[in-house]
Amino acid sequence: MASGLDDQLTEALVRTRRFFTRAEVGADLRTLHQIGGRSADDFYRDRWSHDKVVRSTHGVNCTGSCSWKVYVKDGIITWEAQQTDYPSVGPDRPEYEPRGCPRGAAFSWYTYSPTRVRYPYVRGVLLELYREAKARLGDPVLAWADIVDDPDRARRYKSARGKGGLVRATWEEATELVAAAHVHTIKRFGPDRVAGFSPIPAMSMVSHASGARFVSLIGGSMLSFYDWYADLPVASPQMFGDQTDVPESGDWWDAGYLVMWGSNVPVTRTPDAHWMAEARYRGQKVVVVSPDYADNVKFADEWLAAQPGTDGALAMAMGHVILKEFFVDRQVPYFTDYVKRYTDLPFLVRLEERGDAHVPGKFLTAEDLGDDSEHAAFKTVLLDSATGEAVVPNGSLGFRFGEAGVGRWNLDLGDVDPLLSAGGEGVTVQLARFDGGGGAVTRGVPTRRVNGHLVTTVYDLMLAQYGVHRAGLPGSWPTGYDDAAEPYTPAWQATITGVPAEKAERIAREFATNAEDSRGRSMILMGAGTNHWFHSDTIYRAFLALTSLTGCQGVNGGGWAHYVGQEKCRPVTGWAQLAFGLDWSRPPRQMIQTAFWYLHTDQFRYDQFGADTLSAAGGEGQLAGKTTADVIAQSARMGWMPSYPTFDRNPLDLADEADATGMPVADYIVGLLRAGALRFACEDPDAEHNYPRVLTVWRANLLGSSAKGNCSAPTRRCARRRRRSGRATSCGASRRRPASWTCCSAWTSG
Repeated sequence: MASGLDDQLTEALVRTRRFFTRAEVGADLRTLHQIGGRSADDFYRDRWSHDKVVRSTHGVNCTGSCSWKVYVKDGIITWEAQQTDYPSVGPDRPEYEPRGCPRGAAFSWYTYSPTRVRYPYVRGVLLELYREAKARLGDPVLAWADIVDDPDRARRYKSARGKGGLVRATWEEATELVAAAHVHTIKRFGPDRVAGFSPIPAMSMVSHASGARFVSLIGGSMLSFYDWYADLPVASPQMFGDQTDVPESGDWWDAGYLVMWGSNVPVTRTPDAHWMAEARYRGQKVVVVSPDYADNVKFADEWLAAQPGTDGALAMAMGHVILKEFFVDRQVPYFTDYVKRYTDLPFLVRLEERGDAHVPGKFLTAEDLGDDSEHAAFKTVLLDSATGEAVVPNGSLGFRFGEAGVGRWNLDLGDVDPLLSAGGEGVTVQLARFDGGGGAVTRGVPTRRVNGHLVTTVYDLMLAQYGVHRAGLPGSWPTGYDDAAEPYTPAWQATITGVPAEKAERIAREFATNAEDSRGRSMILMGAGTNHWFHSDTIYRAFLALTSLTGCQGVNGGGWAHYVGQEKCRPVTGWAQLAFGLDWSRPPRQMIQTAFWYLHTDQFRYDQFGADTLSAAGGEGQLAGKTTADVIAQSARMGWMPSYPTFDRNPLDLADEADATGMPVADYIVGLLRAGALRFACEDPDAEHNYPRVLTVWRANLLGSSAKGNCSAPTRRCARRRRRSGRATSCGASRRRPASWTCCSAWTSG
């Protein structure tokens, strides 16, 4: 052969191809020639030929869940096309189809990519150690114990991490090694030293459930996935109790006024973007808030180029305008009726004396009125405008549980017309200020006394916080929209965001006016661009205040529509039963991953902030002198939030000891804690028996794409070891590194 790359046998085999094709074989034996007529078209026809068409989607965590036709030949994907059989929505709105994007169209390329990992790989030095130990001891679990219990052996394979050296193993050997690590860890340290992580299950519920069920059934700790989205998960529950429950993208079409806030829709919501573009033809105004000229800006009627991370200031200034012009200067019946029925603005808040002023305290509850019925401390109180008397309405947390709440877990007000403002004597209150202009602002609210308690309403406090003045009230107030010294005016936000004050004022007015005219069809299409900032839950809540004040939340074409709107576990009840092994035991062990990494990678040792760094000026000092790690440990001790590992002992041993004494496990544990014979593991995360030993990751690149502080783990461990030893050592030298880290996105072990 001319190339000289093959031996005689290979050349002979290649030459036989001329007997199996009608085309002319080239002299190099590698090319085919089809000359004349239409025979050359066979290449093209073969490229698109197929045996069957199946329906599928691309579970790539984009929320689109687009329906695709996948063409298959001999079990191999040959090409894909968008499905066109979505049910019609009627002649008065755009259809859902076609849905899809170039990223989805290229998905089969990833499926057959030569770089895709298709076999298990194990760190070479670990595999050698395991094979030697198993040959010597004859048992996989004993072999694993022999490795991890020997400091020199453990150091050898841990120090190889991050340096390559992965070698292919058989499935049988890889799964045996992983199983041995789990068994040894559970037996010696406890099942809560095993942890599992996988991101949002909605993109592939079965694959998430398969691993989560395994971890849950063996008693391991499943780490949360939703804090992958930073502060999004906590914002809406803080506001209205629901976990990011928003409309699907088709509802963008129904909005009369659309604000795209930190959401680059053409790029991040490609199959949905057409609704935004098409809605403009029916008169929808589109406003984009983005620090850069992103793809979606070209669709906008107005562009507010706020500085990165300052979105909360812009939203607060818009709220200032809405409260002043639509609640104080004049009252919009639709808005006032909405906030009375669906928000906590009418509820009474106790004011507590603090020095020469007052500070907001807790909600006034039925217990404060002398009610000693079930859950009275969780039943909030408002004033009836008709009688001026305190009333305990339906729907508060106290009616959620217990027999007394049957039939009252709803928002039916009956004949009660809530009073928005306390409307009595003005009292000065101190309100927190976080813009660097001082610790607090002093402003007045109307008050009255109810059963001996000095109270005001949430509405009154909200007006004071936003700086909306009413005649006769004491305190320091803005002189107008152009007062840049007092928060939260349009001029004040301009110094922070760079958005002109008059533009912020006008957009707020337009947003509310459209909501008034359309009865709530103003929408904020919110994205991750506003999410990756310190305390971004407060940014979200500033958005939600706008949609709630204007009666938009829960209205078709209104409210907030965030970027994970359509990706949900629809059969969540049944799915949770399967995923968390609830058919065998409950509750499962689950922990927020942010606290897990914070403690078990020693990030707390490098955190420069105390827990009291951002405490409100009017606080009681409960966080004074405490670190964030102290607060996490306190929450575990008080039972507010689970932390794993839980105790400094193997929970299986504790259960056996309790059984031997004949005591209930709970009573036995409490006795040990009171006697000081048992401690919480999170109080000393670095102790030998207090840190996790096995971590399993699947469907995720934990350090590459799931890192909200998680990426600090390797460097933290290195630095911790150097700090203890006083010398530079290999990252793997740390004794605190987990004994096993299994990455099951490709079933690799290391």
